[in-house]
Amino acid sequence: MSDRELLPAELANLVKGGAGARTLAVSLPAGRIVDTDDGPPGLWMTDEAVAPGLWAAVHAEHPRSGLWPVLLDALDDPSGDGGEFRPWDSGELTLEGVTSPDRHDPAVVLADWWHDYAQSDDTTAPFLDWPGLAPARPFADDAGAIACEYATRLLRRSPAMRLGLIAADRSADALAAAGWTGPLNYTNDTGEIASVLRSWEGRFGVRVVGAGFADLYLSVAAPPATLEEAIHLAAEHFAFCPDNIWQNSHPHTLLGYAENLVGCTSWSFWWD
Repeated sequence: MSDRELLPAELANLVKGGAGARTLAVSLPAGRIVDTDDGPPGLWMTDEAVAPGLWAAVHAEHPRSGLWPVLLDALDDPSGDGGEFRPWDSGELTLEGVTSPDRHDPAVVLADWWHDYAQSDDTTAPFLDWPGLAPARPFADDAGAIACEYATRLLRRSPAMRLGLIAADRSADALAAAGWTGPLNYTNDTGEIASVLRSWEGRFGVRVVGAGFADLYLSVAAPPATLEEAIHLAAEHFAFCPDNIWQNSHPHTLLGYAENLVGCTSWSFWWD
């Protein structure tokens, strides 16, 4: 598909309402619709890995297409025999239990999670209790440009990633709309996850760039500039994904984790 054409039927079916006016001026490789296990289509996915630059080209079309691009990674196949491209190819997308992000206050969501996971040790020092949301940061760079740059870096690091297109007005809502279940061991309502991502969009210029089986990759246009700012933000990251601190940082403390947030234009999360 080239020039500015109406969305083909399989992509138009993803867009609810007004799909007839949606256009896309990007040539796409072969792909197919992936349904959720509840029936409705969750996303369109390429059949193979994609070339660098395609994410940025589709991202530029989002205001006209209504489709948000997400680079899709897969769970490693321990058998080594190929297997399915999980969770995207294996029927592990579901909308069951997913509520609208509009129903959730991200400050309340994060506070509740903090109280669920915080332990009486040094992990969450210097905070004895939930410190509230970190202040917004001024945007020094264009959020879209930072997202495109991060997409290029992700593909260089993981060249087997495929491209997914998801009907979503904003990046924060995309994975919930697709039925992604990455944080299932902590919450089965990705509407809560989306509410936090919306808040980060506004405060830090975050954009959803990629996702895997239980991984999330975000670009950040307004990262913390000082360690003090980063520690406050690290408390949010702990509430959002405690495994990032419990298992993925060294030492396993907010301070050790926060040191890597200063000036960093990408955040990644992994739920065990």
